[in-house]
Amino acid sequence: MSERISSQRQEFGIGVIGGPTTVVDIAGLRFVVDPTFDEPGPHAYLTKLEGPAVDEAGLGDVDVVLVSHAAHPDNLDAKGKEYALAAKTLLTGVNSAKLLGDNARGLEAWETITIPRGDGDGDLTVQAVPAEHGPSDGDRDDSGYINSQVIGFVLSGTDLPTVYLSGDNASVRVAAEIANKVQPIDVAVLFAGAARVAAKFDGRPLTLTSERAAAVAAVLGAKTVLPAHIQGWAHFSEGIDTFRPAFDDAGLAHVLALAEPGEWNVVGKQS
Repeated sequence: MSERISSQRQEFGIGVIGGPTTVVDIAGLRFVVDPTFDEPGPHAYLTKLEGPAVDEAGLGDVDVVLVSHAAHPDNLDAKGKEYALAAKTLLTGVNSAKLLGDNARGLEAWETITIPRGDGDGDLTVQAVPAEHGPSDGDRDDSGYINSQVIGFVLSGTDLPTVYLSGDNASVRVAAEIANKVQPIDVAVLFAGAARVAAKFDGRPLTLTSERAAAVAAVLGAKTVLPAHIQGWAHFSEGIDTFRPAFDDAGLAHVLALAEPGEWNVVGKQS
């Protein structure tokens, strides 16, 4: 049985606690990605089906919150926003930073910053990478983005595994751009679930389908892949029952690290 995620930190660990919300322990730091802590129920035009497997108190202190985008409640709900704004460091895209206020630092795609490691061994690099939140031919907003600006993140450092956190990206092409600039990728957390909203882009997927997630994993050459954003909301149209066979069909079942929400998918040493 996998170990439960709690306030106790791992030397290196990654796990999903519900929806997109992912916990990453690395270099003596705890990162929480796209926090969503509200109870189930309606959230504007979306419906949350499950609460988080671990709540805010259960996670203990967080060092850095990463928000792929602040425009949609399935990636940042009310309690998640409070949690993000209380973090020591809050990183997101430029447009989302405008929504979140002065506590948020906005990053453009490909921009990098360094954060002092919690283990005292130098710095860890956080790089913002692009994401495309819907079909490539979808209508774009005034800033040129499909369904709002979204970014992913890459965490890296000396003697550390390189971790890619996709955010709500639906594009294999974008993943190929990232693969061309960031290598090697040791662990990829792929937001999938084939999210569909009838009023947007004729109901076409806004995030990776399971088949596209397998294609992205192949393009990235990731050694380990964790699925996120595949359960807990009514508009997620694909779950683990399609994710697993898609990777099997692609000959990539061996890279999957699967666990129940609230359990560590990956736990190990950093180098």
